[in-house]
Amino acid sequence: MHEKANRLINEKSPYLLQHAYNPVDWYPWGEEAFAKAKAEDKPIFL
Repeated sequence: MHEKANRLINEKSPYLLQHAYNPVDWYPWGEEAFAKAKAEDKPIFL
């Protein structure tokens, strides 16, 4: 298991929390994710 938590560590959903230690830089649904995608001209995958 990856030892450092990602941004999902503060979520309430059990599904999201189970991925809080994945070695992926996940963003929860919200303005931070949209702003980063826009700034980097990248799509958001659902």
